[in-house]
Amino acid sequence: MRVALAQVNADGDREANLANAGRLVREAADRGAALVVLPEFFGLYGPAEVMRAAAEPLDGPTTEWASGLAAELGIDLVPGSFVERPADRPGLFNTSVHVGPDGRVRARYRKIHLFDATIPGAETRETDLFEHGDQAVVTVLADGTRLGMSVCFDIRFPELYRALAVQADVLVCPAAFPMITTRDHWPVLLRARAIENQAFMLGCSQVGAHDWDRVSGGRSMVCDPWGLILAQASDTPGLVVCDLDFDRQRWVRGRLPALEGRRAFAPPAERPREENVNA
Repeated sequence: MRVALAQVNADGDREANLANAGRLVREAADRGAALVVLPEFFGLYGPAEVMRAAAEPLDGPTTEWASGLAAELGIDLVPGSFVERPADRPGLFNTSVHVGPDGRVRARYRKIHLFDATIPGAETRETDLFEHGDQAVVTVLADGTRLGMSVCFDIRFPELYRALAVQADVLVCPAAFPMITTRDHWPVLLRARAIENQAFMLGCSQVGAHDWDRVSGGRSMVCDPWGLILAQASDTPGLVVCDLDFDRQRWVRGRLPALEGRRAFAPPAERPREENVNA
């Protein structure tokens, strides 16, 4: 299966952002991609007050745009994420969807792990804006490939990906990873999630300086189940296009059956036993 990651630089101009993303998605489809992934907040990205004002329902402008484009091109599309304001409950969510080649929304994932940090250049309190999602999601692509969904800060929580990998062949992580953590953490985390779950890992991040106080690190990449980086974007907007070899995945999972070797175990005691302390 051929996949593509469309690395973009979004700001507060939704119309321009969607136009730029659309050009990359069309180019990806022209190059034979069956699945295209966009970054977190690809359609509109700004400070909390801008994001709050841009909140939309599940069937709002972002999903409508994605549905029309996926149906037009006949592709599976994961259009990053957007600020969802549900019709049936209070609060906002950082929401990612999977849209099938028929334009229907096949799955919705609400980001579980929210980014609260005081790192210089990445000061954020997502919990001031969003509610936590509480449901892991695996969806099925048109060709039957099973896709585990996540968003950005989720990448630091391996237990989510292990739960997904029990069912999924491919793991996807749209992101707007800050520049300051991208170089040291992003490639390592993506490769680790691929290795420990013996799954293809697709990480698609925003890149470059935005029109507010934030710089994203880019380096969108595809990792294989052995942890090898199959393709990586440059430090500018553009496409990563790559073929996934599922025979390779079956070989890795068959020769090194880490998923089959999982065992249940009791958690550590709240306080170590005396004899263990001095062992």
